[in-house]
Amino acid sequence: QVQVVESGGGLVQAGGSLRLSCAASGDTDCITAMGWYRRAPGKERELVAGALNDGRTYYVPSVKGRFTISRDNVKNTVDLQMNSLKSEDTAVYYCNADCKATTDYWGQGIQVTVSS
Repeated sequence: QVQVVESGGGLVQAGGSLRLSCAASGDTDCITAMGWYRRAPGKERELVAGALNDGRTYYVPSVKGRFTISRDNVKNTVDLQMNSLKSEDTAVYYCNADCKATTDYWGQGIQVTVSS
């Protein structure tokens, strides 16, 4: 089992910045990737940014150049620095730990609200 705990988030004005942090604990040896998803009101959940064990990263096109994911494989943490926030970034953000591409572990979700 892997436990995932998120922190950060909150309310910010458009153009501002927020940082989300996530830490995984437990049977972390199985983790092959960590990332951040979000679910906006009335929309499907989407992968925002991900980081594999080998250092490769992925960003959904809408956040490229504004968000930066950083992962520490030793500490089993993943952060998401979000700059130039837009109202459409408003969502509940979830940290994900992928265990051997077979099992997903999720955080409880954290609200990010961007006011225009």
